[in-house]
Amino acid sequence: MSDDVSYELLGIDNVLLPVGNLDEAVRFYELAGFPVAFRLDEAGIAALKVGGETPGVLLRLDEGLSHRPPPWAVPRVWLEVRDARAAASALAAAGIRPLDAPFPVATGWTVEIADPWGNVVGLTDYNKRPELARAART
Repeated sequence: MSDDVSYELLGIDNVLLPVGNLDEAVRFYELAGFPVAFRLDEAGIAALKVGGETPGVLLRLDEGLSHRPPPWAVPRVWLEVRDARAAASALAAAGIRPLDAPFPVATGWTVEIADPWGNVVGLTDYNKRPELARAART
């Protein structure tokens, strides 16, 4: 850690994704396999579970946001799965088209999807480096 920094990063809290319609976004992410942890319509948010961790993906309503394709420079959030290629097949069976075919990365494979507002979520595995996977740390 740098001597100039007086705090320690402990982990990721929620990842916030802006969406133009909360109902539509919840349906999309449920179809993609994300269970809803809670929903607060009056606040314009819905939290999606990611594994057994308390933090997750937080959908935040931005009523001015319309459907759009993902721009190349959009930030990407990657979440760990056991098998990204199997996840790609499950997504396709649910009617969600990945941005591209699963592709190899240093630790395994990754597949990316985009929601209707251009938020990109990747599902990545550690099949090439299982010692780094969450399962190996529990």
